[in-house]
Amino acid sequence: MSLTHALIDVRPLRTSPVFRRLLIGRTVSMLGGVMTMVTVMYQVWDMTHSTVWSGAVGLAQALPMVAVGLFAGAWVDRADRRRVFLLATVGQAVCSLLLAVQGFNGHVPVVVLLGLVAAQSSCGAVGAPAAGVFVPRLLPKEQVAAGLALNQITGQAMMLLGPALAGVLLGRLGIGACYLLDALSFGLSFYGAFGLPALPPEGERSRPGLRGVLDGLRFLTGHRAVRGALLTDLAATVLSFPVSLFPLVNAERFGDDPSTLGLFLSALAVGGLATSAFSGSITRLGRPGPVMLCASATWGAALVLFGLTTSAWTGLALLVLAGAADTTAVVSRSTIVQTRTPDALLGRVTAAEQIVGQAGPNLGNLRGGLIAGWTSGATALISGGLLCLAAVTAVAASTPELRGATGPGAGD
Repeated sequence: MSLTHALIDVRPLRTSPVFRRLLIGRTVSMLGGVMTMVTVMYQVWDMTHSTVWSGAVGLAQALPMVAVGLFAGAWVDRADRRRVFLLATVGQAVCSLLLAVQGFNGHVPVVVLLGLVAAQSSCGAVGAPAAGVFVPRLLPKEQVAAGLALNQITGQAMMLLGPALAGVLLGRLGIGACYLLDALSFGLSFYGAFGLPALPPEGERSRPGLRGVLDGLRFLTGHRAVRGALLTDLAATVLSFPVSLFPLVNAERFGDDPSTLGLFLSALAVGGLATSAFSGSITRLGRPGPVMLCASATWGAALVLFGLTTSAWTGLALLVLAGAADTTAVVSRSTIVQTRTPDALLGRVTAAEQIVGQAGPNLGNLRGGLIAGWTSGATALISGGLLCLAAVTAVAASTPELRGATGPGAGD
């Protein structure tokens, strides 16, 4: 296999100027969003010096995504997705401007700050299902996986760059300026989507309110391939997400060295970035189901071995492997969801996928912490990896549509 074939597939950038503009806007906006996340954490800690309030930041971000997401998906499947996304982008920009105002002013209660964070997260929960239909509507089906991989690698790069850039700018420009830069970043996101054509649902529009949500849930439970993809993701996150265990494992096995802990936290991202950069052979393969199952099993096996090793360098190598497997599974899962879901339901299914992606790691961290509290960090890691392997095996055994089907409509 040639190196060119293995490198990330950039055909969507060459063939679709609209996708190219969207990707640029999304990348810059994500950088601003990561900077805001870091700035909020810094400001809340500076105001309260309380771990409870610091933890409440994550709650303010996650709860609106879950509470608003499914109903937003039903609305997206009734409306012009382009217009919904533009409105949500404006809402997020306004919230960032208000965050900048309070940042420059510096005299607001912490609950007001968290309220603005929750409002911005609510706007994001509306915009995400709308954006979820862009790739399959703008690209040929054979390029959808490549488009998703490009989204993935740019998002991971911003997750690595954003915290470091936020730290530098916080020290030099202050809190208000970081929020203001985030508000300005939404301008590029707005520009990227403004040139899109109208994107109404293709097919029967969603019924309003709860009925539309229930229609989407019925599709999720009835479509075996899509259901299996989301269950596989939950198996990898809820049963085995390891990040909350890193400090304890570092103390148990590696002398509580803070530099080792930092490397553990970076290793997953390094593996993900490397895999995204060389994802061409995977995205061109056209078999996202088997790839997702194998990658999810590799994730679980790598975590089992990480729980067994006493070598820091071996542990880092295993975490790089786990990060690579996770990114491969995420791209494959999204490919399944976006190519096998009818356009008229895609907003609701994308919203459910977003909720799974948000809630799964948080629940996995909670599971890991509880198990480690009763046993040890290594036991929590090993048991989680084994549970993940068992669950992925069960999904694979019960869902032949994931094991072999390749077509967009497979698994109906």
